[in-house]
Amino acid sequence: YCIVKVDNEVVARTATVWKNLNPFWGEEFTLHLPMGFHSLSFLVMDEDTIGHDDVIGKITLSKEAIGSQAKGLDSWMNLTRVDPDEEVQGEIHLSLELLKDTTKSSLRCQVIEARDLAPRDISGTSDPFGRIIFNNHSAETSIIKKTRFPHWGETLELELDAEEFCYVLQYIKYLGGTFYSLRLVQEIQLIPELILLSSLVSSGKLGALRLKVRLVEDRILPSTYYQPLIELLVESVISPAEVEDSSALTMLEEVTTVESRQDVAMTLVKIYLGQGLVVPFLDYLNTREVNHTTDPNTLFRSNSLASKAMEQFMKAVGMLYLHEVLKPIINRIFDERKYIELDPCKIDLNRTRRISFKSGLSEAEVRDFSVEMLQMYLTSIIESIVSSVDQCPSVMRVAFKQLHKRVEEQFTEPENEDVKYLAISGFFFLRFFAPAILTPKLFQLRDQHADTRTSRTLLLLAKALQSVGNLGLQLGHGKEQWMSPLHPIILSSVASVKDFLDKLIDVDHDIVSSVPQRAVFMPSVTVKEGYLHKHKAEGPQLLSRFAFKKRYFWLTSETLSYAKTSDWQVRSSIPIQRVCAVERVDENAFQQQNVMQVITQDNDGKLNTMYIQCKNVNELNQWLSAIRKVSIYNERMLPSFHPGVHRSGKWTCCLQADRAGCSRTHSAVTLGDWSDPLDPDVETQMIYKQLLQGRDKLRSAPGQSVAARLLVVIEDLEQAHATFQLREIEDATRVILNP
Repeated sequence: YCIVKVDNEVVARTATVWKNLNPFWGEEFTLHLPMGFHSLSFLVMDEDTIGHDDVIGKITLSKEAIGSQAKGLDSWMNLTRVDPDEEVQGEIHLSLELLKDTTKSSLRCQVIEARDLAPRDISGTSDPFGRIIFNNHSAETSIIKKTRFPHWGETLELELDAEEFCYVLQYIKYLGGTFYSLRLVQEIQLIPELILLSSLVSSGKLGALRLKVRLVEDRILPSTYYQPLIELLVESVISPAEVEDSSALTMLEEVTTVESRQDVAMTLVKIYLGQGLVVPFLDYLNTREVNHTTDPNTLFRSNSLASKAMEQFMKAVGMLYLHEVLKPIINRIFDERKYIELDPCKIDLNRTRRISFKSGLSEAEVRDFSVEMLQMYLTSIIESIVSSVDQCPSVMRVAFKQLHKRVEEQFTEPENEDVKYLAISGFFFLRFFAPAILTPKLFQLRDQHADTRTSRTLLLLAKALQSVGNLGLQLGHGKEQWMSPLHPIILSSVASVKDFLDKLIDVDHDIVSSVPQRAVFMPSVTVKEGYLHKHKAEGPQLLSRFAFKKRYFWLTSETLSYAKTSDWQVRSSIPIQRVCAVERVDENAFQQQNVMQVITQDNDGKLNTMYIQCKNVNELNQWLSAIRKVSIYNERMLPSFHPGVHRSGKWTCCLQADRAGCSRTHSAVTLGDWSDPLDPDVETQMIYKQLLQGRDKLRSAPGQSVAARLLVVIEDLEQAHATFQLREIEDATRVILNP
């Protein structure tokens, strides 16, 4: 399996591919990172059922290396060996000073402190010391026992001859004078124009890792600069009577490439959600799409902006609904792991487990068993969907109601009676539920991808559900005639699906007027929930392994609450607005893995910490990211924290009694997915970049007043970016001139 690290924090982990020297993961992670991150690391690990997992090899990419490729990196990269004695991790705080008087010349180094050093001992700590080396001169600090956050406060001095003095003087001038927070550990080597952080031994025997990595870095302007572009986008959808006229949206679709259309669609959905206009936005695009389609069989079949916007809209507002409907049956399929196959060309009798008391199974018996299991699974899925009208988000129901109305107005012929159903089911079944069944991990329904056996079952069910979404109209016309045993159940479900769609759009249009302006979800909606282990703070005499109690947690945009069980009536709650840090905890603090801490501040300014243990690193990352997202706009976030616990009057991490943290917080690091909070400035910046790339097309648009207005907005934003960049350079110059 592969671990992804940002600097020293693990942020993602792939599934394990067992007994394979050529693994394929095919997993994609979107990470939101702070501007000051230094590197991205990928560690290939060998998972062992007993003992610690072994590191096979590592690849580290600097921020500069990733950012130097506009389209990103996409290549095979050789793994390097990780030598625990050479691997560098952490930061050191020091200052350098060059001294010269009539009798001697010297280099003075004040070694203040270090943090986040790599654990070297079995206890999860280290015994660090600092060493400065130059030519044949060296000096060392004292050793501080059992800590990864040493405080030295020592001054080391190296005597230099005249030639060495000039050499170091040139080097320090290059650095710009006294400097702090160099990312060095254990050994500091001064070399012209280079600071060595680590020395990793390369080996061709370790293999290679294929990566696709792309860094997108943007300067976001204050909100007022984006307001003219927002106004143009809003203007596009508030006049539906003029839907055939050109607008900022139609101009945007013309200049958007097919490759970027999905990202643009998701960005627009978030912008209009934030404006409370997502239904008029979708109605505008869908009306244009329907009006320009003459053959109902081709309706929404292209990768148009309307099709992509509907897809992304369902993910943005319907993911929790999808989980509620599908998760129980998906978990059941994964747990049962039956061998199911209908294609006679693919049935392998050697791979079947015993599914009857007979000594062996014939091909016909395997097929009969497969039909029985698929019918049972498919029935459960259909029943769960068609009984979920009240669970479906109101804003999604209203959007489908508008789509139904536009299609019904356009295709009035009797032979097109089913088109209004197919338009909705095409999105609802074919582009939402069926893909989620096919790849549950991509929709966060499971932590890991399905194995080969389960994956085949999911593929057959996804195919069957697509036929349900098509109302059984194409059954028997394809090449996969071996799917015919499922045709009766598909055809029998058509009436219930139509009845479900009729009930789905039977909703009051005004019900979406209360959609929140800066959040995808209503505050009362649970963003994440599940069983975790909470540290029992009282009773310090308890051993750490018994201090964690199983509790059921709920996370909304307003509270983090927990109780003994999911149906327990009495809950304890923490207001999200009081959260000021969400961070990992060192393993040695409780001698437990995958522990995080939620630090809150009460009205009197007192800090309180709750420790929570997750079952694995993926669950830990998901909860860290989820809580960080809902607290992203909090004003009292801490700049630092203690990764240890306070025990016997001092912190286990830095051995200090001080409450001030010894490690910088990572609250800006989150996993990007459907639950990302709305950020209008970031979203509008992305639309501006798309328009900027298509500026030549806008200039060539004949007689388009909207294009002319867009060009003015683009030029104003371009000028604003240039001005802010100039200010940034001026500020940097002042820092260099006045260190």
